[in-house]
Formats: sequence, structure tokens, C-alpha cells
Amino acid sequence: MKSHNGMRPQDIIILLKIITISKPDWQYRDLAADLSISISEISESLHRSHIAGLVDERRRKVHRQSLMEFIEHGLHYVFPQIPGTMVTGIPTGHSHPYFKKHFNSDINYVWPDLNGLVRGLAITPLHKGVTEAVIKDEKLYKLLACIDVIRIGRIREVKLAIKELNKDILP
Repeated sequence: MKSHNGMRPQDIIILLKIITISKPDWQYRDLAADLSISISEISESLHRSHIAGLVDERRRKVHRQSLMEFIEHGLHYVFPQIPGTMVTGIPTGHSHPYFKKHFNSDINYVWPDLNGLVRGLAITPLHKGVTEAVIKDEKLYKLLACIDVIRIGRIREVKLAIKELNKDILP
């Protein structure tokens, strides 16, 4: 049996994607196509998540309470982020359209993307396929923007992001 060498950033994306899938008979290849992550990496990720207690033994059902605890209390320590230089990209964090309604800021945060329409400080996405994945899945986009709020936000912003994640992760 493989050992657990710690969580990787794409593990969070994969778990959140599983939560957004409405059909119970999803396949690894569906996740791979939607997230631009190889099937073998999906398998390895779910293995790590199983060892960490974040998915069931069949690796089909996310332990939502455990995932929420990890996101709320450990994510910003394990996957910290310091905004980078000014680039063009897709809005994330408090620059996501949902958070724009709640917070005023002169500074945008973006995932660098050549097809993006917003200029802002670069936030390294948890995986290089994020910008493609969020174009296909609006719910995943909001969840990943919440994750970035936790990684880079202030207390008030983080509280709202956790509240929103609780709504989607803990039905």
C-alpha cells in the first residue's frame, strides 16, 4: 500500500468537483476531462484523500464535514498564497463576481490566463487546469474563489467565504 505523503493542491479541486457533480455514477475519466488532470492523478489524489479521511473507502463519497474542517482550519497553512505581479486573467478571491457584490476593492486578484479579461494581482491556482475547469462549471468556480479568499483574504472576507462553503459543502 502506498504511503501518504501529504495532500496536494489538486486534491482540494478534485474533492470540490465531486461535490458539484449531480450524477452518482461519475467516472474518473469524467473528472479528468473536466479538470484537465490525468486519470492516474485522479486515482492517486483520491487515494491520498482516503488515507486522510476525506473520502469513503470506495473513493466515491466525500466526507463533507472532514473536508470543511480541513478547509477552514488547515488550508491557509498547507497551501498559502502571496499575490504576485499584475497580469490579465480570470477573477478569483474577492474579485469573483459573487464577492464583488459584498466587498469593495481597488485591487483585483486573478488566475493568470491569456483569455482573461481582468487585470489584477496574480494568484497561483491550486492546479494549472483550474482556469479551464471553472469556465465549464460555475459552481466549482465559486467554490475555488472561496478557497482563494481563505488563502489570501482578510478576516471579514474569510468569514463570508467559509459561510458560503458551508452552504455548498454541508447541505
